[in-house]
Order: sequence, then structure tokens, then C-alpha cells
Amino acid sequence: MKQKTQVADVDRSLYDFRFEEDESDFFDSGITPEIIREISEEKNDPDWMREFRLRSLEIYKRTPMVSWGASIEGLDVDNIVAYIRPKTRMNTDWEKVPENIKETFERLGIPQAERESLAGVGAQYDSELVYHNVREEVAQSGVVYTDLESAMHDPKYAEIIRSHFMKLVPPTDHKFAALHGAVWSGGSFVYVPKNVHLEIPLQSYFRLNAKGAGQFEHTLIILEENSYLHFIEGCSAPKYYEAGLHAGCVELYVGEGASLRYSTIENWSKNMYNLNTKRALVQKNGRIEWVSGSFGSHVSYLYPMSILNGEGASAEFTGITFAGEGQDLDTGAKIVHNAPNTSSYMNTKSLSKSGGKSTFRSAVVVNENAVGSKSSVNCESLMLDNISRSDTVPVIDVKTDKCDVGHEARIGRISDEAIFYLTSRGLSEEDARAMIVRGFADNVSKELPLEYAVEMNSLIGLEMHGSVG
Repeated sequence: MKQKTQVADVDRSLYDFRFEEDESDFFDSGITPEIIREISEEKNDPDWMREFRLRSLEIYKRTPMVSWGASIEGLDVDNIVAYIRPKTRMNTDWEKVPENIKETFERLGIPQAERESLAGVGAQYDSELVYHNVREEVAQSGVVYTDLESAMHDPKYAEIIRSHFMKLVPPTDHKFAALHGAVWSGGSFVYVPKNVHLEIPLQSYFRLNAKGAGQFEHTLIILEENSYLHFIEGCSAPKYYEAGLHAGCVELYVGEGASLRYSTIENWSKNMYNLNTKRALVQKNGRIEWVSGSFGSHVSYLYPMSILNGEGASAEFTGITFAGEGQDLDTGAKIVHNAPNTSSYMNTKSLSKSGGKSTFRSAVVVNENAVGSKSSVNCESLMLDNISRSDTVPVIDVKTDKCDVGHEARIGRISDEAIFYLTSRGLSEEDARAMIVRGFADNVSKELPLEYAVEMNSLIGLEMHGSVG
């Protein structure tokens, strides 16, 4: 049986399959007022949303390109198709989804996961949701899980959408937030009422099939007092030679005493620029847990932010990044302590091989009134060869001396002594290295949803073969 000997041999058929698109459904590439108006008309936006899009476009035009992270010189937004007309209406019946789209999600395992272990599923294909469904008993509990655009047009939810949409991530935040505000499309809306604990996860999956296109979904989740939710997000795209862009936005509102676990697996192809913005606002005694896995894309900017606004609020970020050949993954997290006795913890692992670059950025801000607060940051990086790179860029801004803040970072390579020990026990050198890597990543991978943890371990096992050096 042939062994995998290089990254190029890794079987990405699970993600790299694609179907031919009817390009007559594509809007013109570029970001212009005419295209924004076309998108708004296509979606039958209310007046406030159409005006919001056009204001965001103006902000986008005058805002300088981001410059803090990995180079994005290869991305020309004027060549990106911002919107692709949907090939079907959004369905709640899986059998009514077009066959090629249905086959895509069947291959990715989404319907099976829904049947076995999910309370509800949303599936987005290119620019729009094609399927959204929630179990009847979940809906009866008062939980709302639907596509954001349907919610925006529903009189029961229209005002709550308007009062929360891009309030945590305003278009003035950075250039790609402004771009998102102008061209956003698709995404999910979740509302969990007071005292409702949803023990089974909800999941949204975003699939970009078209070449040279962008995906700009918006996820809005609101948890009322003492509620609980685990939300899982997955993303993927097939490989093209043209650059693709993902500039989604996630806004999370965690009420008093509520708890939200948000798990994300980013597995974009290596022609994608993943420039995503995620932010959570946490009230008194509330809790946000981020679990993040970044395994794909050519360049990533991804720094989920938690704003701890109420006393006793807490945030935890657990992340793993795997940067291979041709990848520059710039990831991390931000925490803002705005209230007394808040707490935060970051624990990340990054791996780089075959010339891949991995950068971890952390920002911890403890404001004057956040007395008694605690924050700890721990990041570890493992380079698997002599041509890869790993960097840590911490920022700590403390405005009170009545707090406890710590940061620890370690960067290293696999030691010859460890390899010698394992090979002396009968393992091949490749298997020894893979075992060390799995052990290194274990306390992070065990936090991932089960199917993604298995996927990550498989990825590490495949990519380790042939990586000696």
C-alpha cells in the first residue's frame, strides 16, 4: 500500500469535489453601489437594511486595508463575486433540496449528523441558506433557529434583528467588517429563551462551491438569562486556482447567568482568504466558551473577541491551528474585562510544517473597574521541520493593580531523544512523530466535537508521513 509522502498527496476529496456552476447566476465581480443595490433588491431588504448596506460601502471605500497580519496582497476584492443567486428557495424538507446540493452535504456528512446527534441544522451553499430545520421538541421549548433573512422579515423578530445587527461588530471596526456590512448574505439566527437549556447542539455548515467568489454569512445568537446552547459551525470549499474570500461575521449575546459554547472548524481550501470577525458580549455571571480549529485557507485572520460586561462573567478560548505548505494562519483571541471578578483563560496549540507559518495573537484588556479579575494565557507551538515558522504576539493592557494576569508561551521542535525513544520501542520514525503531535494536540482536540476531533487526528496522521527533516 502506498504511503503518503508529501502534503500534495493528502486525500482532500472529502472537500475538494465540486459541481459546475451556472455563471449566469453570478453577479458582476467587484464592490460598487450598483451591485449593493442589486443584492438589496434581490433580497427584498427593508429600507433600513438597504441604507445600512450603502453606508457600509462608503465606510469600506474610505477605510485603509488591514495591515496587522499576514500578507493579503494576493487578494483582489474587485475580482471577487460578492453574490450568487440561489439555485433553490430555503427548504425545511431535505428531499426538496436540489440533487447536486444535497449530494454535497451528504458527502460532508451533515444529514447523518442531524439524524444522529443534532437538535437542528442549517446548510448554506454559496451565498444563501438552502436548508434549515430544527427538531419539533426544540421549537416547542421556544428556541428559534432559522436563517437570518427570514427572521429579519418576520414581524416577531424584525425589531430584535435591527437592534442587534452589527452592533457588536460595527462596519467602522475594520475594512472587511465594512465589506461584510455592504454585501452580507445568508447565515443563521438563534434565540434561546430564559431558563431553556438546549442539551443537544445546533449546527450550521457553510459551503462555498463557486470559484472566484466570496461568502459573507452573518450569524446572530441571543441567549436570554440562565439559558444554555452549544452551537457548532463548519466551513469548507473546493480548491481552485482563483482566490476566494470568506468574510463572515458572528455576533453573540450571552445574557445574565447564560452559557454558550461556540465550536468552529475552518477547513477552507488553500486558495481561500479567511478574514472572519467574531465577537461575544457576556453579561453578569454569563459564560462564553470558544473552541476553534483552523486547518485550511491560504491566509487566515481569525481572533474571536469576548467582552465581559457583567460581574462574574467568564470566557474561555481553546484553539488549534495546523499550517502546512503555502499557508499563513494568523489566529488568536481577544478578551476585554469590563466588570469586577471576571475571568478568562486562553489555551492554544499550533503546528507548522513544510514552510507553513503560524502566528498566535492574544490581547487581554483589564479596565479600571475590573477589580478582582483573573486572566491566563497559555500558547504552545510546535514546528515539525527547519523551514516552518511560528510566532507569538501577546498584548496585555492592565489598568488596575487589583487583578491577576499571566501569560506563558512555548515554541519548540520535536526532540531527537523523543524520536529515538519511540523508534527503539518499534515505531517507525513517521509514526513516532505523528504520536508526539497527537499527544501535543490532545488536550485541545478533545474539546472539539467528536467528528471533528477524529478528522483532525486523521489529518495529522496523513500529513506527518514524509515530513522527516
